Amino acid sequence: MISARLPDGESLAFTSGVPGEENSPLRDAQLMARAQLAPFFAAANIVACAIVVACLQAEAPLAWLAGWAGAVGLANLLAMKLAKTQAITHVGRSGSRLPDWMMVADIMVRAAVWLSLPLYLFPSLSAASQAVVATITAGLGVAAIGLVVVMPCVVAWMAAFTAGLCVALLIGRSNVPFQQMLAIMFALGNAIFGVLALARWAFAQLKTNADVGSQSESASLLLQEYEQRGVGWLWQVDSENRVTYISSRMVALLGRPANQLLGHSFPSLLGGHAELGRKLLDKQPFANLDMQLETARGPRWISIAGDPIVDTAGRFEGFRGVGSDITEIRQTQERLTHLANMDVLSGLPNRGCVRQLLGEALRAATSESRACAILFLDLDGFKPVNDTFGHPKGDAVLRAVAKRLVTEVGNAGHVGRMGGDEFAIVIPDAQGRKVVEQMAQNIIDSIKEPYEIDGTSIRIGVSIGCAFGPVDGATVDDLILKADLALYEAKGAGRGIARYFSSELQSEKEDRARLEQDLRTALAAKQFHLVFQPLIAAKTQKLIGFEALIRWNHPKRGLVPPNHFIPVAEEIGLMPDIGEWVIDEACRAAASWPDYINVALNVSPKQIVLASLPNVVSEALARYRVQGNRIELEVTEGIFLGDNGPTLDVLKRLRSLGVGIALDDFGTGYSSIGYLNKAIFHKLKIDGSFVREAGTRSENVAIIQSIVQLAQSFRMTITAEGVETAEDFERMRDLGCDIIQGYLFGKPLSYAKANEMVVGLQTKRMAG
Repeated sequence: MISARLPDGESLAFTSGVPGEENSPLRDAQLMARAQLAPFFAAANIVACAIVVACLQAEAPLAWLAGWAGAVGLANLLAMKLAKTQAITHVGRSGSRLPDWMMVADIMVRAAVWLSLPLYLFPSLSAASQAVVATITAGLGVAAIGLVVVMPCVVAWMAAFTAGLCVALLIGRSNVPFQQMLAIMFALGNAIFGVLALARWAFAQLKTNADVGSQSESASLLLQEYEQRGVGWLWQVDSENRVTYISSRMVALLGRPANQLLGHSFPSLLGGHAELGRKLLDKQPFANLDMQLETARGPRWISIAGDPIVDTAGRFEGFRGVGSDITEIRQTQERLTHLANMDVLSGLPNRGCVRQLLGEALRAATSESRACAILFLDLDGFKPVNDTFGHPKGDAVLRAVAKRLVTEVGNAGHVGRMGGDEFAIVIPDAQGRKVVEQMAQNIIDSIKEPYEIDGTSIRIGVSIGCAFGPVDGATVDDLILKADLALYEAKGAGRGIARYFSSELQSEKEDRARLEQDLRTALAAKQFHLVFQPLIAAKTQKLIGFEALIRWNHPKRGLVPPNHFIPVAEEIGLMPDIGEWVIDEACRAAASWPDYINVALNVSPKQIVLASLPNVVSEALARYRVQGNRIELEVTEGIFLGDNGPTLDVLKRLRSLGVGIALDDFGTGYSSIGYLNKAIFHKLKIDGSFVREAGTRSENVAIIQSIVQLAQSFRMTITAEGVETAEDFERMRDLGCDIIQGYLFGKPLSYAKANEMVVGLQTKRMAG
């Protein structure tokens, strides 16, 4: 709120408004200042008029002078009264906006009244009187100082008197000495520039005061609303930390009358909070200081902030600040924290909380020179439960597992759920390793007991991996990694068992990581190469082709077996790139051999599902100008797992290129007889295990006979793998196999050796 005092002592208060509809704080301030300066301006006009009358009484009729003086006095007194009235009626939110032209008109009327007689009489005056009148006129122009709060009025008044003075000097140019005229004009010019500069400064000051007043009003309203709406409360203390002001809301919270709070130590009123006392002694701003307060309504949480009060001389005078009741906020935060740390399904601590518990256990174990443990549990056979019985029963099983785990662990540790079918147990005190091992075995025995869910008996198992801290790991992440390694070992060792981290596991893990890294660079480093195992026609015993097999010659590891690196390459997603390289190399080799030499190669299940595979094969065939029927892709029965639609589509597109598709290791995997009539396979390959045992197991012979009959019914050829002896060869030939592959006719050869075999065969043909 902005306030001003009128000349007669009457006080007037006004507030900000909207320009155009209500008065702005600046316009209100202008009107108030105009009313305050009006007496000075009127007095200047009347005094100047009296001086002129005194000077001209000998040269002008007294009646004229008396009438003119009366008109000037009446005009200025009325204008002064009008300025006060306008300040009252046009200020504030309810006041109408006073236009500038009305104030300028008032000034012009008074200027016209004052100038009328002096200008009329000026030609008839003596030279001395003309000089006096001109000087007084110039001086009265400076009276615009009384109008500095309204710039248009200043300009109008000075313009009127400057014009009047110029007219007077023009008339009396023959009587008034030039030097005197120049002095008068110089004085008036200085007055004009000075008054205008003063007017600009006064306007800026008035605007600043108005803005500050508006801001003060807004701040006052905000503080009132802050307290009235219950958002918070205000407080103030002196340099001795004694309360000098405190809001009624805080008075109500403390449950004591205000007169019992004022003058008392602020920290003691709030329960002697030590941190608050330190903050006040530091004499530095502070914020978000939370503390618990005992009240008649029970414990409450409050948060306060404060700033030191320093006077203009730099002396510390106390603190003022704000406070608020944050009890509900704290309770909500605690509930949210609980929910954030709890697994909703099982009611156990979740992954994040397990990490916190493990961190606390590890720190305590490290400081007290003892051991803690983390057990990772993964349920065995749980996925079929969801797939067979549905997720509701699966969730019921997880809840039952959680209860059994809590029962088995008891007070010895904390059970948590990591997500899915994975659980974890944190054991803060694991000094007795045998106790932990016995607990793990008890958990395995308990979890494998059947679960009766809605009349359905469900059986699952659990595998456990365990790591001890700080021996196995000094950080939470390290311990979790070690327990996960042990769990991986337990899963790989047959499931339903517990494994404990050891340095050997770490070495295997690190070796696996290095192998993965080496695999990622092997292709670019050209460390792979193909070897070729001969394919022999059973009836003629002649070479008809090769099976291309990939080999990895590592610069440090030496020759890495395919069964060692192929699974890793499939897991880390490198098989598509490696498979594309194999296809390219196989086509390049085939291009260098006669048309009757075919090349077979294995395709990974990870590659056969790629829709881009037919394009890769087509581009390689075109690049080396190889007919499609000279390339044979071998796939395993595992490709029929899952959604077979995309896989069959890829196989059909490959067949449309003329490429042969052979079903490898037939009879050892999944039943795929239903897919043999899809017209996508042209060959079946009998696994070497059947071939090698056919001489000692009659049932193997029966199986091979069945496979041969099945292939013949679908017009497919048969390849027998693993033929190592002449007896194996004769038996497979007599059973109806078309192609023989095995060490009897040759081990996998380098390209140079395979090429020599082809050249030798071609030479014999030409000689024959």
